[in-house]
Amino acid sequence: MTDNLLEVEKLKMHFPIHGGILRRKVGWVYAVDGVSLKVKKGETLGLVGESGCGKTTVGRTIARLYKPTAGNVKFDGKNIDRLKQQELREVRRDLQMIFQDPFESLNARHTIQEILQEPFEIHGIGSPADRAEEIFQLLDRVGMDENALTRFPHEFSGGQRQRIGIARAIALKPKMVICDEPVSALDVSIQSQILNLLLELQSEMKLTYLFIAHDLAVVKHISDRIAVMYLGNIVEYADADELYQNPVHPYTYALLSAIPIADPEVKKEKQILSGDVPSPINPPSGCVFHTRCPFVKEVCKIEIPELLPAPGTDNNDHLQACLRAGEISFV
Repeated sequence: MTDNLLEVEKLKMHFPIHGGILRRKVGWVYAVDGVSLKVKKGETLGLVGESGCGKTTVGRTIARLYKPTAGNVKFDGKNIDRLKQQELREVRRDLQMIFQDPFESLNARHTIQEILQEPFEIHGIGSPADRAEEIFQLLDRVGMDENALTRFPHEFSGGQRQRIGIARAIALKPKMVICDEPVSALDVSIQSQILNLLLELQSEMKLTYLFIAHDLAVVKHISDRIAVMYLGNIVEYADADELYQNPVHPYTYALLSAIPIADPEVKKEKQILSGDVPSPINPPSGCVFHTRCPFVKEVCKIEIPELLPAPGTDNNDHLQACLRAGEISFV
C-alpha cells in the first residue's frame, strides 16, 4: 500500500502550432516534456520555476483540464489520464484547483451564493437547505461574512476574491487541491494571510496540496518538499530544508541566491543567469539549461541528464538532473 496520493510519470503536454492559409500543423510547443513526481497524503509539494517553464500546464494537465500527450497520472490509485468524462467527474470531487487570478476564475455574472452553490448542484449533493448551511460554513471557514452571499465578485478585493475561490475549491471536501500561484496576484500584506489560511485548512481537513509558484520564499513557507522546474523538465527535487541548505543544480542555486535577505549586515553573492529562457517551441539539445548555465561543458550540449540521487548527500530522496553534479562548487 503506497502513501502517495498522486503519482505522475513521464508526463508530456505538447501543444500543436498551426499556420498558413490551411491552418496546417507546423510545429509543437513542448510545454511539459517528461515530468515525474509524487505527492504523499497530507503533504505539500511545491512546484517552482520561472514564468513559462510549464508548471501551470503541469497542474492543469494533472487536473485533466488538458488531456496529456503522453505519460501517466495516477490519483488515489486511479489512472485519471484514461478516465471517461463521467468517471472524471467523480474524481474531481476529490481533486480541486485554486487559480492564480481570483477575478478571472469567478463568474462575474453570478452572486457568491450561486458560485458556492454550483459544486453541490453539479454533483447532486444535499437538499437546498443542506447546501445553504454548507455555504454559510464555507464562508466562515475562509474568514468571510455571510452578507457576501448576495454580492458579485467585482465588489470584493483581490484577497477576498481568493478566499471565495478557496471556499469553492474545498466545498466538496476534496482530498487534494492544486494551488496555481494562489498568492502571486495579491499584495504582499495579503499573501501571508492567504498562505496561513491554506495551512489552517490543510491541518483541519487533512488536505494534500500541489503548490505552484515562482517565488521560492513563498514556497518555503508552505511546502514539505519542492520540485524545481525549468523549460518543461524537473531539474531538482528534494525536501524543502534540504533543497534550501544544499542545492545541487545550478538553476536551483541561482533561484535561491535571488531571494532577498532582510538583514543589511548579511552579504549574499548572487548567481546571475545570462540570457533568456529558450523557447519551448525549439528547446536546446542535451541539458535544457545549458544555454544559461555558468558551468556548461560540451557534454552538457549533447547528453540529456536523468533525474538521479544527488551526490554527496545522505538523502536518496534528493534528486537532481545535472551531468556535472558533484564536480561544481557554488562558493
